[in-house]
Amino acid sequence: MRHSIAGRSTVVGTAARAVASLFATASVGAKLREVGIFNTTSTALAVALVRFTNATGVGAGLTEADYDAANPAICTGFAGHTADGAIGQVFRQAALPAAVGGGVIWTFGDSGILIPVGTANGIGVICPTGTGQILDYYIDWDE
Repeated sequence: MRHSIAGRSTVVGTAARAVASLFATASVGAKLREVGIFNTTSTALAVALVRFTNATGVGAGLTEADYDAANPAICTGFAGHTADGAIGQVFRQAALPAAVGGGVIWTFGDSGILIPVGTANGIGVICPTGTGQILDYYIDWDE
């Protein structure tokens, strides 16, 4: 089943602190399908989608939206992280223009990006270089 989280970041991202993230649980993993990130300011910035190898300082839990209300999400979305996480792989990186609403949508094909079972396994949106900004975002995944 497909699920989603969306919102406006509650923190400014850094090279190791996510503006939003999605983590597996001890019993359920996820297949990432699509991520959208949009600038809310008139300042250009860099954004990246990364794999986290721990769940340090994940911030407040988000309310997941279920494409099928009869099958609620088990994986957990988190708002702005309160501490730096351990970053593994970088999947995508982009420059967002100095324009409100300028953004990027990344899709991940037939198989998606696997977030394996385990509470330390997640993905997140960071600002890898320069000064981060407040962002609007969404993350879609299948369980």
